[in-house]
Amino acid sequence: MKIAVLKEGAPGETRVSATPETVKKFIALGAEMAVESGAGEHASIADADYSNAGAKVGDRAATLAGADIVFGVQGPDPESLGGAKAGAWIVASLNPFGDRPRVDAYAAKGYEALAMEFMPRITRAQSMDILSSQSNLAGYKSVLIAANEYGRAFPMMMTAAGTVSAAKAFVMGVGVAGLQAIATARRMGAQVSATDVRSATKEQIQSLGAKPIFVENVKGIEGEGSGGYATEMSEEYQKAQAELVSSHIAKQDIVITTALIPGRPAPRLISDAQIATMRPGSVIVDLAAESGGNVEGAVSGETVVRHGVKIVGAKNMAGTLAADSSALFSRNLFNFLSAFWDKEKNAPVLDEEVGDAIRLTKSGAVVNARLLG
Repeated sequence: MKIAVLKEGAPGETRVSATPETVKKFIALGAEMAVESGAGEHASIADADYSNAGAKVGDRAATLAGADIVFGVQGPDPESLGGAKAGAWIVASLNPFGDRPRVDAYAAKGYEALAMEFMPRITRAQSMDILSSQSNLAGYKSVLIAANEYGRAFPMMMTAAGTVSAAKAFVMGVGVAGLQAIATARRMGAQVSATDVRSATKEQIQSLGAKPIFVENVKGIEGEGSGGYATEMSEEYQKAQAELVSSHIAKQDIVITTALIPGRPAPRLISDAQIATMRPGSVIVDLAAESGGNVEGAVSGETVVRHGVKIVGAKNMAGTLAADSSALFSRNLFNFLSAFWDKEKNAPVLDEEVGDAIRLTKSGAVVNARLLG
């Protein structure tokens, strides 16, 4: 069983899908590990570190030759996979809804593409969930970026020259990224409030010492979709939430938005008119900018100014912490494959619950129910 670890080809991608730690663990399982030269360069991992861990380091052709499984952080270009075995598994974050042509190309070439972001949110798969591990770091980094862009201090400071008031931070969307953003902003001394469409998150917000901001006058709307994800809300709820947010956001110095709906454009949470109510110098970090943005006017990978408010359009936020995000991502992949490793076959054998959830292509066809409509 040969596993190939590729150097990422997407512009600006700094992460790597295996570390020396996971290379050793896969070899202990019985796999042969091949790593493309330079794969860990941006994550502070030298080729020699992989060699010392037992991997064979070489160019892409040598790395892919006879590979049964191909690892990536982002899905590799289907045209670049020459040499991998027919039916080889492609295990990566594949962006199935945003890059369907690539999925179709994997099918046409006979690869079995496994989308790690489709991992079901069940207890036994928590350690395999790349969305959680990467979102956790993104939530942390979003607050650091907000603090850097904000022209004032976060904590209250009492000095001989007078008192500096604490910054007011508002987190919209209390998933993994949002919870980490709340915790980080609290540690930095900000006054933190948060909101979400899922009523169950109210206790989580309070447990972190933040103030929950929720729509109370619209009953029977929980916002909880399948697998623990948020769902799109009714028009009645959206209107009530917009009114609540408008009155609250005008008083905030920092806003972090994290709301995503799988397979859909990111929901619009903040309008231009709401931005205009914020005081100049305030900062908004939109963690959903790559999926269309929660904030009107946000641009992925850029910082724009509207009405004196800085809007940071996040792009690959986890990649800005390449060493840690690579370590977590690679452990997700190891936890996934090792859980299904058949010692007699010296290969992973997936069950239906997980396999059917993440498998996009097989035997030349797209087979995932979420992509087939």
